[in-house]
Amino acid sequence: MVLKSFIEVEPESHFPLDNLPYGIFKPDKPGSVPRPGVAIGNYVLDLSAIASAGLFGGPLLKETDCFNQPNLNTFVGLGRPAWKEARATLQKLLSATEPILRDNADLRQIALLPMDNVQMLLPVAIGDYTDFFSSMHHAKNCGTIFRGPENPINLNWFHLPIAYHARASSIVVSGTDIIRPRGQGHPTGNSAPYFGPSRKVDFELEMAAVVGPGNELGTTVDVNEASNHIFGLVLMNDWSARDIQAWEYVPLGPFLGKSFGTTISPWIVTLDALEPFSCEAPKQNPSPLTYLVEKTSRNYDISLEVLIKPSGQADSCVVTRSNFNHLYWTITQQLAHHTINGCNLRPGDLFGTGTISGPEPESYGCLLELTWNGQKPLSLGGTTRTFLEDGDEVTFFGYCQGNGYKVGFGRCSGKIVPSPQ
Repeated sequence: MVLKSFIEVEPESHFPLDNLPYGIFKPDKPGSVPRPGVAIGNYVLDLSAIASAGLFGGPLLKETDCFNQPNLNTFVGLGRPAWKEARATLQKLLSATEPILRDNADLRQIALLPMDNVQMLLPVAIGDYTDFFSSMHHAKNCGTIFRGPENPINLNWFHLPIAYHARASSIVVSGTDIIRPRGQGHPTGNSAPYFGPSRKVDFELEMAAVVGPGNELGTTVDVNEASNHIFGLVLMNDWSARDIQAWEYVPLGPFLGKSFGTTISPWIVTLDALEPFSCEAPKQNPSPLTYLVEKTSRNYDISLEVLIKPSGQADSCVVTRSNFNHLYWTITQQLAHHTINGCNLRPGDLFGTGTISGPEPESYGCLLELTWNGQKPLSLGGTTRTFLEDGDEVTFFGYCQGNGYKVGFGRCSGKIVPSPQ
């Protein structure tokens, strides 16, 4: 059943009343400061204005200043009961039958701002960022490209969610340009290693989970309780410089080939909004160790799409269509594994899924796979690409399809600009 708001929401909108994703925005007015909001249709609802009007009257939110902060960390740290209270309050306020906001013209003018009149910012202050490697199809393709088809996936991959500690300082919000990184690449013959702008800049189709309540140092989170520690999901493009990465990653893994930039979408879609689209996760063989065995192992049916607009062209081309449900390791398994050694997570921490590739070539989640490391150029509306060129813009979309509505994430986009000389 489609929930009805007094605000007109088009059927193709990512932001119906069923969604209400959270973000941080700043009105396009001099002196404006960042504040929390939710998306509804083509508008942003200013939660600081709603709080100031005394409309968060529930027991968990009426005494908090979480909606008068420049990020969502305080709110996401309150936990699922507070999230549910906020969601129920906002769905009621925005419903077609509730007069409190609908019939208050002065409050509507203050609290409802057209999306075109705001600047979106990073939704949380990200203290730590971990990147997982949880798609079996992606792992198989990468292993085949670099090691051959005989044994493409290492044995440990089927026993634990592989990950590395990534760089939080270079995470940027959608719409931010990405500067082509400089670094070293493989030497040719007996020459010194190449140094200069990366020749193999790539996108990676990922999603990322935003941590809510964390855990104390030295404690663990049970895999069957892990969803209570995940506020929601964002789209994520974990840009990669494949030539830099290939030269540096032995023996310690990714470094400069990954840390130059990661783009996330501005809106966090909550797990409560995604719940109607949960689906069974792939069967894991062999069965994981006990601490990773879930009573109910779930993914979400989120359609994912990547478009590239080549430099100098007006139109974008769809290059891949994938789905979140292709992940082998679930986000709850990822979080539980992250804490099994006693590592403490904190509100606002981010962990990426790793590239989400499907089983078919048209569902591969990066150019490394789509072009098979440059061996098969990709046709893009009159031009070709093996990897990204300066001026190319990459855009991700993701949404769940309901009956007559969508629950979506908006856009996650970034453009490659030249390396400074």
